[in-house]
Amino acid sequence: MNSASTRDDAGHSRQLAYSVQPVSAVRGTHTVPGDKSISHRALMLAGIAQGRTTVRGFLESEDCLATLGAMRALGVRVNRPAAQTVVVEGAGLHGLKGSAGPLDLGNSGTAMRLFTGLLAGQAFDCELIGDSSLMRRPMERVAGPLRQMGARIETSAGRPPVRISGGSVLRAIRYELPIASAQVKSALLLAGLYASGTTVLAEPAVTRDHSERMLQSFGVRLRVEARTLELEPPQQLRACDLEVPGDFSSAAFFIVAGCLAADGVLTLRNVGVNSSRIGLLQALRLMGAEIRVVNERSAGAEPVADLEIERRELRGAIIPPELVPLGIDEFPVLFVAAACARGETLVTGAGELRVKESDRIATMAEGLRTLGVRTEVLADGMRIEGGALGGGRIDSRGDHRIAMAFSVASVRAQQPIEIADVGNVATSFPGFVEVARGAGLDIQVHEV
Repeated sequence: MNSASTRDDAGHSRQLAYSVQPVSAVRGTHTVPGDKSISHRALMLAGIAQGRTTVRGFLESEDCLATLGAMRALGVRVNRPAAQTVVVEGAGLHGLKGSAGPLDLGNSGTAMRLFTGLLAGQAFDCELIGDSSLMRRPMERVAGPLRQMGARIETSAGRPPVRISGGSVLRAIRYELPIASAQVKSALLLAGLYASGTTVLAEPAVTRDHSERMLQSFGVRLRVEARTLELEPPQQLRACDLEVPGDFSSAAFFIVAGCLAADGVLTLRNVGVNSSRIGLLQALRLMGAEIRVVNERSAGAEPVADLEIERRELRGAIIPPELVPLGIDEFPVLFVAAACARGETLVTGAGELRVKESDRIATMAEGLRTLGVRTEVLADGMRIEGGALGGGRIDSRGDHRIAMAFSVASVRAQQPIEIADVGNVATSFPGFVEVARGAGLDIQVHEV
């Protein structure tokens, strides 16, 4: 059965689960699929550029394919001549066209927030929708500042659907982001492409900078100094070819598995190591992990390297809050590492985890307690007392990163782990089960 789908051949919805048996070791050399954040942005910017852009290493996940479908619905020609390759015939900065119906972005909060910025200054009306999980996620953090720029945007009590009225004249603003959010920053930068004047954004902390790097690759004048960005709207974006590195967030599951159970050296090749993304490495090293970054090189504007991980006894640590925005998507699997460490781990400043695909603080705490781990839930984080892991049934709440994190827990579990509602793993990591089995995990997919 294909673990990357939640529908059968007739289109009927189905529920998938993982059955994961305890294992004692992981090993080998592996690659992970392309970076999801970069793949989303590559499609959007290529779609409004002048000329042809070829994107190699594109992540063919459900989230990114939803963005691809939306760009096509907006009149952009996108071809897929080979696996993990897309060719985008740019429509130009002002070449997008209204879609025949709402743009369905599936499970992708990144896509919805970035499209809200991209479409805020277009001439046509549009509506953004998604699956049941996405329709519960907060959108005012993007809609609010865009309204300050002159956009006309409606949400439903702060949540999708997001309705954007065309014909707004956008003006640049200076905006201090109240929370560190790469998605909000990126949405405002995309809107700034259509605004009169220079858009100035100030971040409270460093967040992932893929948008800035890629905008500059397309020829946009963007000045970055400390945590302040200034964007001058261009006359056009110039097409360019892009290489998408392996997704660090996907590699994270095998980084932690290697820290806990590597037999020798576990190697991950061609992983993006952008400094704004690798907070997990710093957190794990505080806990005593042995992780080497080798063969460093560039894939276009993005740094890439191979990672070599050895098994070490981890110890509990206080995770500095400044690492949170540099590894927000990796905290579910970091919580698993903490559960297997000696002593107590404390995470604070991570309230953003409560508004992801699930409330990741509550969902992870519930799952860890099922495995026998002592936790204390905090408003913005968790206190975890490391110890032995048992087994049991975990409800992932349809959250792909929760499902994969508890799969990794099997390297220290004393009993089997059953993980429910795992279909959404395909939104970010198609082929996860195959890579996991190749590394040594004993994981089976079944329908319930």
